[in-house]
Amino acid sequence: MNFSQVIAIDGPSGSGKSTIARLVAQKVSAIYVDTGAMFRALGYFCHQELGSLSATDQVINILDRVKIEYPGGDQRLILINGEDLTQTIRQHHVSALASEISLIPAVREFLLTFQHTLVDDHLCVMEGRDIGTVVFPHSLCKIFLTASAEVRAQRRYNQLEAKGELKGVNLKQVLQDMEERDHRDSHRVEAPLRRAEDAKLIDSENMSIEQVSDMVVEYYRQRVKETSR
Repeated sequence: MNFSQVIAIDGPSGSGKSTIARLVAQKVSAIYVDTGAMFRALGYFCHQELGSLSATDQVINILDRVKIEYPGGDQRLILINGEDLTQTIRQHHVSALASEISLIPAVREFLLTFQHTLVDDHLCVMEGRDIGTVVFPHSLCKIFLTASAEVRAQRRYNQLEAKGELKGVNLKQVLQDMEERDHRDSHRVEAPLRRAEDAKLIDSENMSIEQVSDMVVEYYRQRVKETSR
């Protein structure tokens, strides 16, 4: 496994990681890997099985019978035990389940192992919250995307509205949920959300998707030149 062949894109919820990572992967002919989808899918699956994620030992026991498949496509992104959860995991309430289950060290280790199997001889654009710090600390190119909580909440609200998935959730609730998740993710003991020291910081607040993706691609090509000297 060549961990250096990874473009790591980290950042808080709503910072545009998924959109940017997909676009960058297309521009550099790489494989797009959405690690957040893995936590969402596993959080949803375990919650459906147990009714709660509070019993850590029960969650850990379930891992022995979990089979994850990652086709990585827009229509079929991720499956658990053969069930396609691509659309289900985009529901607003699943974000909280992803954040909750990510606090369990055994879950993070389980998914870390799976994520490592995805990297072979191909360049991967992998996005999440600890890719450049924990999952692939020796990534060729590290990016940390950010924007204010208000801007990120508005983006997420617009996303949910466009998909018809608001289900009574208002902008204030989305913002509150996002701020709570930011706090959980940045204060957890295992792999907290933080910018790697060698990651390029990009504030996407006043930039278009194309501008951000072009900046990432330019930085990636710069890193390739630097490491090939």
